[in-house]
Amino acid sequence: MNKEQNSASAQVRSTRVLAVGSLLGLIVLGLAWELWLAPIRPGGSWLALKVLPLCLPLAGLLKNRMYTYRWVSLMVWLYFTEGAVRAYSDKAPGNYLALVEVALCLSLFAACALHVRWRLKNPIKKG
Repeated sequence: MNKEQNSASAQVRSTRVLAVGSLLGLIVLGLAWELWLAPIRPGGSWLALKVLPLCLPLAGLLKNRMYTYRWVSLMVWLYFTEGAVRAYSDKAPGNYLALVEVALCLSLFAACALHVRWRLKNPIKKG
Protein backbone atom coordinates (compact mmCIF):
# COMPACT_ATOMS: atom_id res chain seq x y z
CA MET A 1 0.00 0.00 0.00
CA ASN A 2 1.53 3.30 -1.03
CA LYS A 3 1.39 6.58 0.85
CA GLU A 4 -1.58 7.93 -1.14
CA GLN A 5 -3.67 4.82 -0.51
CA ASN A 6 -2.75 4.91 3.18
CA SER A 7 -3.86 8.54 3.40
CA ALA A 8 -7.15 7.80 1.64
CA SER A 9 -7.74 4.84 3.93
CA ALA A 10 -7.15 7.05 6.98
CA GLN A 11 -9.62 9.62 5.63
CA VAL A 12 -12.28 6.96 5.14
CA ARG A 13 -11.69 5.60 8.65
CA SER A 14 -11.91 9.07 10.18
CA THR A 15 -15.21 9.82 8.43
CA ARG A 16 -16.55 6.48 9.64
CA VAL A 17 -15.61 7.31 13.23
CA LEU A 18 -17.14 10.78 12.93
CA ALA A 19 -20.36 9.39 11.42
CA VAL A 20 -20.79 6.72 14.10
CA GLY A 21 -19.90 9.19 16.87
CA SER A 22 -22.35 11.79 15.58
CA LEU A 23 -25.11 9.21 15.27
CA LEU A 24 -24.50 7.93 18.79
CA GLY A 25 -24.43 11.54 20.00
CA LEU A 26 -27.83 12.19 18.40
CA ILE A 27 -29.28 9.08 20.04
CA VAL A 28 -27.94 9.96 23.50
CA LEU A 29 -28.93 13.62 23.14
CA GLY A 30 -32.46 12.74 22.02
CA LEU A 31 -33.02 10.41 24.95
CA ALA A 32 -31.48 12.72 27.55
CA TRP A 33 -33.30 15.75 26.16
CA GLU A 34 -36.78 14.23 26.16
CA LEU A 35 -36.45 12.18 29.35
CA TRP A 36 -34.35 14.32 31.74
CA LEU A 37 -32.77 17.54 30.54
CA ALA A 38 -35.70 19.49 29.03
CA PRO A 39 -38.72 17.26 28.43
CA ILE A 40 -41.90 18.75 27.00
CA ARG A 41 -43.81 17.35 29.99
CA PRO A 42 -42.40 16.94 33.50
CA GLY A 43 -41.10 13.42 34.02
CA GLY A 44 -40.34 12.83 30.35
CA SER A 45 -42.38 12.41 27.21
CA TRP A 46 -43.08 9.92 24.46
CA LEU A 47 -41.14 12.22 22.14
CA ALA A 48 -38.08 10.26 23.26
CA LEU A 49 -39.19 7.63 20.73
CA LYS A 50 -37.89 9.94 18.01
CA VAL A 51 -34.48 8.29 18.46
CA LEU A 52 -35.71 4.87 17.32
CA PRO A 53 -35.21 5.62 13.60
CA LEU A 54 -31.63 6.67 14.46
CA CYS A 55 -30.94 3.21 15.89
CA LEU A 56 -31.67 1.50 12.56
CA PRO A 57 -28.63 2.77 10.62
CA LEU A 58 -26.18 2.16 13.46
CA ALA A 59 -25.57 -1.46 12.44
CA GLY A 60 -25.04 -0.47 8.81
CA LEU A 61 -22.53 2.22 9.71
CA LEU A 62 -20.66 -0.17 11.99
CA LYS A 63 -20.57 -2.75 9.17
CA ASN A 64 -19.36 0.00 6.80
CA ARG A 65 -22.21 -0.41 4.30
CA MET A 66 -22.11 2.25 1.61
CA TYR A 67 -25.90 2.21 1.14
CA THR A 68 -26.42 3.12 4.79
CA TYR A 69 -24.13 6.15 4.53
CA ARG A 70 -26.14 7.33 1.55
CA TRP A 71 -29.60 7.15 3.10
CA VAL A 72 -28.49 8.42 6.52
CA SER A 73 -27.20 11.56 4.80
CA LEU A 74 -30.80 12.17 3.66
CA MET A 75 -32.59 11.09 6.85
CA VAL A 76 -30.49 13.37 9.04
CA TRP A 77 -32.19 16.45 7.56
CA LEU A 78 -35.40 15.56 9.43
CA TYR A 79 -33.53 15.88 12.72
CA PHE A 80 -31.75 19.01 11.50
CA THR A 81 -35.14 20.59 10.78
CA GLU A 82 -36.45 19.68 14.23
CA GLY A 83 -33.34 21.16 15.83
CA ALA A 84 -33.55 24.37 13.81
CA VAL A 85 -37.24 24.87 14.65
CA ARG A 86 -36.79 24.10 18.34
CA ALA A 87 -33.68 26.29 18.58
CA TYR A 88 -35.89 29.28 17.79
CA SER A 89 -39.12 28.19 19.49
CA ASP A 90 -38.05 26.48 22.74
CA LYS A 91 -36.92 28.24 25.87
CA ALA A 92 -33.62 27.49 27.59
CA PRO A 93 -32.26 24.84 28.04
CA GLY A 94 -34.25 23.25 25.18
CA ASN A 95 -33.03 25.77 22.63
CA TYR A 96 -29.40 25.08 23.53
CA LEU A 97 -29.97 21.33 23.21
CA ALA A 98 -31.54 21.98 19.81
CA LEU A 99 -28.39 23.82 18.71
CA VAL A 100 -26.33 20.80 19.77
CA GLU A 101 -28.67 18.62 17.71
CA VAL A 102 -28.14 20.88 14.68
CA ALA A 103 -24.36 20.65 15.10
CA LEU A 104 -24.47 16.85 15.40
CA CYS A 105 -26.67 16.64 12.30
CA LEU A 106 -24.27 18.77 10.30
CA SER A 107 -21.29 16.70 11.37
CA LEU A 108 -23.15 13.46 10.56
CA PHE A 109 -24.10 14.74 7.10
CA ALA A 110 -20.57 15.94 6.35
CA ALA A 111 -19.06 12.65 7.56
CA CYS A 112 -21.46 10.57 5.44
CA ALA A 113 -20.99 12.70 2.33
CA LEU A 114 -17.20 12.68 2.60
CA HIS A 115 -17.15 8.97 3.40
CA VAL A 116 -19.11 8.11 0.26
CA ARG A 117 -17.04 10.45 -1.88
CA TRP A 118 -13.68 9.18 -0.64
CA ARG A 119 -14.69 5.52 -0.82
CA LEU A 120 -15.88 5.89 -4.40
CA LYS A 121 -12.73 7.80 -5.33
CA ASN A 122 -10.36 5.33 -3.63
CA PRO A 123 -11.88 1.85 -3.47
CA ILE A 124 -10.24 -0.35 -0.85
CA LYS A 125 -8.46 -3.23 -2.54
CA LYS A 126 -8.60 -6.57 -0.80
CA GLY A 127 -5.93 -9.15 -1.03
